[in-house]
Amino acid sequence: MHAIRLHAFGPAENLTYEEVADPVPGPGQVRVRVTASGVHLLDTALRRGERTGPVHQPAELPTVPGREVAGTVDALGEGTDPGWLGRRVVAHLGMVPGGYAELAVTDAGRLHALPDHVGEAEAVAMIGTGRTTLGILQFTELGPDSIAIVPAAAGGIGTLLVQYAKNAGATVIGLAGGEAKTARVKENGADLAVDYTAPDWAQQVAAYLDGRGRRATVVFDSVGGATARAAVDLLGEGGEHLVFGWSGGEELAFTEEEVTARGITSRSVLGPVMIEKAGGDIRNLELAALAAVSSGTLRPAVHRFPLAEAAAAHRALETRGTTGKVVLVP
Repeated sequence: MHAIRLHAFGPAENLTYEEVADPVPGPGQVRVRVTASGVHLLDTALRRGERTGPVHQPAELPTVPGREVAGTVDALGEGTDPGWLGRRVVAHLGMVPGGYAELAVTDAGRLHALPDHVGEAEAVAMIGTGRTTLGILQFTELGPDSIAIVPAAAGGIGTLLVQYAKNAGATVIGLAGGEAKTARVKENGADLAVDYTAPDWAQQVAAYLDGRGRRATVVFDSVGGATARAAVDLLGEGGEHLVFGWSGGEELAFTEEEVTARGITSRSVLGPVMIEKAGGDIRNLELAALAAVSSGTLRPAVHRFPLAEAAAAHRALETRGTTGKVVLVP
């Protein structure tokens, strides 16, 4: 089979398209003939050899990156339910890499069967990005009185947050970089789409809020840094700041005095707290995410790259040149 291999930590160019031996499923496992592989911003950090916490550690080299796959089961390991053979499935591989490949092996317990009307690329978007989105949304209640600010609103999670908030009746302000991305955010349902590379973007949002006599109620923060600071400054009393990343370089820090004086809450919603909120099993979020795409409640945006161009996909992610969930296809 063909796969993307990483032999040395470093730039995107270190990802090489190679022919390697086909993997063989072990007991209780299946092999998936992959038609869509998910690419996550975390993958770029692991490719550089960076440690992103106690859970996500760089793999031993050489490695085939990637932890999200969809396709058709084409081989079974010993003791695996024969009903899986030939079925279209999606799976998150957990801490075991191997997704950037034409074939991938995983435990049968990680599989979700796909209905005929759900495409593999969309399923891959929901098995990781979708489950995270619904995990974030566990920490707030959105309704007609909510005003949500969504930085990175053209990204995979941002796209889904905008849709979910609109479905709940909230007013949604989406931030994105550049005219093309803000147009996508507006088409996705945002009430206001603002280019946060413009020097006066915060003033534009403030004017919009002032025209409604209200302040924002929640900021979904995946960027950190100056953008997050400006967004949080638009929160009203009792506002919520939910943190699930800091792609801008650093997490926004608060003093206890500021939080108390403004009556706002700020919390990180990733990791164990998210899983605990989901009943202790992240698979609950996967099931909910796949149900949402199956029903059409949520519609992930997908940015496709050929498998052989995984390096280009990484470069595009790192330079914010993508919209929606990045997916590799054969």
